[in-house]
Amino acid sequence: MRELSPPLLAAQSSPSRRAVVSVVLRKTRPAWRTLYSGAEPENCHAAALAGDGSLIRARLGTAADSRKLYRQRVVSPDESSDFSQWTYANEYNAVAVACAALAAEVSICWIKSDRSIRRVKSVNYGASFGAPELIDYSPTTACGGIAAAYKPNGDLALFFADQATLYVKKRVGGAWQAKAAWNKSTGALSGVACAYDGDWNLVITGRDSSGNFRLWSLVCGDGGTLPAGAWGELTELAASPAAEGFEFRAAFLDRDDVYRCAYVEKFTGTEACSRVYLASTVPGSAFDDCLWTEPEPLEISGDYGVSIIHSAGALWLTSANSVRRAVSDNDEADLTASAAGVSLDLAETEGKAVIELDNSALSPPPAAPGDEIRVSPGYITESGAETGGSLSFTVPRVERRGGKIIIEASDGWQALRDWRSRNLLRWNASASTHSVRDIIAWLAARCGLRLETISASSSLTSLYPDFCLNPGADALSAVRRLLSFVPDRLFVEAGTVYLKHPAEDEAASYAYGGENRGHQVHACRAAEAAIEFNHLRLAGAGGLVVEAFD
Repeated sequence: MRELSPPLLAAQSSPSRRAVVSVVLRKTRPAWRTLYSGAEPENCHAAALAGDGSLIRARLGTAADSRKLYRQRVVSPDESSDFSQWTYANEYNAVAVACAALAAEVSICWIKSDRSIRRVKSVNYGASFGAPELIDYSPTTACGGIAAAYKPNGDLALFFADQATLYVKKRVGGAWQAKAAWNKSTGALSGVACAYDGDWNLVITGRDSSGNFRLWSLVCGDGGTLPAGAWGELTELAASPAAEGFEFRAAFLDRDDVYRCAYVEKFTGTEACSRVYLASTVPGSAFDDCLWTEPEPLEISGDYGVSIIHSAGALWLTSANSVRRAVSDNDEADLTASAAGVSLDLAETEGKAVIELDNSALSPPPAAPGDEIRVSPGYITESGAETGGSLSFTVPRVERRGGKIIIEASDGWQALRDWRSRNLLRWNASASTHSVRDIIAWLAARCGLRLETISASSSLTSLYPDFCLNPGADALSAVRRLLSFVPDRLFVEAGTVYLKHPAEDEAASYAYGGENRGHQVHACRAAEAAIEFNHLRLAGAGGLVVEAFD
């Protein structure tokens, strides 16, 4: 239910009402621009942004270059910056590297082939670094990656993988603590990334105990959602059976308004290739909710992936030989003044909008497929023009027609229809881990939608069905199957999926017509259509056959 002001309620039921509308366009997908593409050889790399905005990069040379450690600082990085100048750190035989920054302090950490873990620290935004510091030793030479992150008070944590064990080494109050191992059982680990937000939030690549490839999320507690030092549960973000030839590696994690994870999906078959994917958490969700959008493939290849970091108004992707940026300072545009017409068609399981813009100047279209359109309808009230909240739509099509620009947009119902399962998905096959609500939330997140519960039946959160999705299955059909198990209903509005358990004695929230001639119905449309199937036959054990006709 939308809360409307008394003047707006009066205006919308008036027979002489005058409509107004607001149309706002928002760019939701990062528009990546390559600032640098160099000749440096692909290898391990890391990046961070210091408190003054300087971009700090670190990379390792190849075996032919003795695996030397190089670092770089670019002040006020932009299109005119030189990203080709590197400083040799007088360190070699490095096998993994990480970088983290907090205000003026920058740490570059690495593991050497002799198992030593070392760090150099800057206290002037990366302008200069002190002497290397020996922190610890990894148990073996089988290094599976290293990650570093600061917490706001200046404490630093290093996470490094050694064979099938993940270790954490913390610097607390200026003193290094003893390294601690996790309590999980997996196969060999190949990478780790970290971002701090009350806890140490991690993404990890490697194999499970059966040899299948996995990309997991994991929380190492620091008093946020988990007690300090406690380990959460490994939660699967991506999976591939060992025999399929796909593996995951080079994961990087960043947190801005949402969490973003960049990782590599590598195919080791005949036509071997590596592709970078980018996924983000649904706005408003916590890291341990594990509600991620469908991973989007980027036009970036390579086994070592891209580090993802953010600055004010921009996202950055960096590798050993490239720098990309997506600027988000001007991500909204008000199209109300140029709107010549707005049409909304809202049904129970579908919502569409068509916006017609005046383009007599023949300007380029302001919208592109994938953008978000927010339409806010309203009326002229005694207090002036007033709208009653916005409806959110995604743009699939933009057309230039004479002196007009036609923007077609659809709501979250279409997102549920469009999404397809990339592989076989199954919940609760061997243990009750996901309720009906949990599975719906996961499917909604893959479509970029957040789930909220207005009211719920007991079965919505207590029923754990053995639920399966075949490759190619769409999310809407899956959600309808799940809702057939419970009495709850679902509706979509403004990028959010709402679940509600209707009560028999629930009062109506609004009424049309009536004896007091309130809000009158001015137009009505009714339609009939043939159903998809007119003959159903169900065969069961013992020769039982049941039929139904329409």
